[in-house]
Amino acid sequence: MRVGCPKEIKNHEYRVGLTPGAVREYVTHGHSVLVETGAGLGIGATDADYRAAGATIAASAEAVFSGSDMVVKVKEPQPHEWVQLREGQILYTYLHLAPDPAQTEGLLASGVSAIAYETVTDARGGLPLLAPMSEVAGRLSIQAAATALEKAHGGRGILLGGVPGVAPAKVTIIGGGVVGKEAAKMAIGLGADVTILDRSIQRLRDLDDLFAGRVHTRYSTLAAIEAEVFSADAVIGAVLIPGASAPKLVTRAMLAGMKKGAVLVDVAIDQGGCFETSHATTHAEPTFEVDGIVHYCVANMPGAVPVTSTHALNNATLPFGLALADHGLDALSRDPHLMRGLNVHRGQVTNRAVADSLGRDMVEPQDALAK
Repeated sequence: MRVGCPKEIKNHEYRVGLTPGAVREYVTHGHSVLVETGAGLGIGATDADYRAAGATIAASAEAVFSGSDMVVKVKEPQPHEWVQLREGQILYTYLHLAPDPAQTEGLLASGVSAIAYETVTDARGGLPLLAPMSEVAGRLSIQAAATALEKAHGGRGILLGGVPGVAPAKVTIIGGGVVGKEAAKMAIGLGADVTILDRSIQRLRDLDDLFAGRVHTRYSTLAAIEAEVFSADAVIGAVLIPGASAPKLVTRAMLAGMKKGAVLVDVAIDQGGCFETSHATTHAEPTFEVDGIVHYCVANMPGAVPVTSTHALNNATLPFGLALADHGLDALSRDPHLMRGLNVHRGQVTNRAVADSLGRDMVEPQDALAK
């Protein structure tokens, strides 16, 4: 198969879909790999590194899209990228379609078969291709909160860990999944007072055992969310419904009850955000203020640490990518977990959560592939 990797073009996005090491694996499997010139510079990988791994260097993204049977990316395709996709081609990347009807329309019109990292599953019910970036984003969320809390950045002027004789900041984490757990690790490490809310009693038990009393756990109700948000210096939004739009758990009305200069970090922004007042921001302008509350809503948080993020992502995506290159779309029938990654195929939505979020008809992926 001809596998292509274009350079990422979102604002301050330095990750790349394939590392030189991943390219070598594809080449060893008998595939040809086309990499856009400069695609790996954000992680310190030169064109020479890719050539040494067996790739051919393309002069433009257009050459990659036109010359590839499968396109491997990191972020969702932008408008002038999705018009270059075509029927019979495989797109393998993060998509986050639920809050993005324009991209969905573009992919449907192209006829491409689009496989979303964020909906591929595993035997334990996890999301193995989302998990590494959730780990990175969870840890980064605390760094972001700590910076945004500084007075010069519009925050309350609170040090997360406090100092002897001065109380630490109170951090509320809504959602106890991968993002929430990793955020808690960082916040505890910095000495903050941490509370995690979740609707799974078993998850709360697991977190309580994991942190051995170093965090407070609380069952997530509207009243509990309100109480914790009102008392918090920083709130981390870490909720996830796989493939679907995130629920709006902190309303604008709640902001009035928060401490002025408190910080909301919306890690769920890729799926539309879990705060009513959120809208996507970039690393160039990461924050904005609503009713005296600082919002950090960067939609590609792991892009800030591309070396760590790219290698962690490639570790997870490579086995599935090789299966797709080796077997084409037949790989989906061979692996039900990879099948769940198929979001769009030849003009049809093939993921239930995406279809429900966008009010569209849905075709079961097996049925779509059989046509």
